[in-house]
Amino acid sequence: MIWRLRGTLAGRTSDGFVLDVNGVGYLLAATPGAVRAAECGGEAVVETYLHVREDALQLYGFADAVERQLFLHLLTVAGIGPKVALAIVSGSPASDLRRAIVLQDTARFQAIPGVGKKTAERIVLELKEKLGAEDPVPISSAVGTSSHMTARDALVELGYSVVEAEQALAAVDPDLPAEERVRLALRQAA
Repeated sequence: MIWRLRGTLAGRTSDGFVLDVNGVGYLLAATPGAVRAAECGGEAVVETYLHVREDALQLYGFADAVERQLFLHLLTVAGIGPKVALAIVSGSPASDLRRAIVLQDTARFQAIPGVGKKTAERIVLELKEKLGAEDPVPISSAVGTSSHMTARDALVELGYSVVEAEQALAAVDPDLPAEERVRLALRQAA
């Protein structure tokens, strides 16, 4: 198993990059975080996962071990292959995705291309207990996230996509009530 590579960027592809490790070029399909790490110049360390199929060996790259671990959990969900799992991990920070799973926020996953309602529900159902036991969400965080989900849902009702709503709310103080967060996010967008 190839678990980590250290090398320099040798080229880019549409969905990843080539990492030169002592004269051997490894083609990695990678998350945006891994691509940024490789592009920063000099030597880069990339966490990897080697997916073996009967007709191909595919190497996936991640910025850190947390992204890789979430990717591996997603592969255990029925109907989720490595390409969809990589798209999910690439869509948001791993901590946000873990929180969405624990809090059963299926809308977060439905916003990702290739993930429909049933797949999002399956992800939450199959991974909730695994991730909840590993890294429980504190009560204070869960309350804040409930307010966050209310504010996000309000922005979605006003025509924002889930991703746009998340981006708009990221710039607003998370300790404010949901109504105030929506008002400030709309003001900043205008």
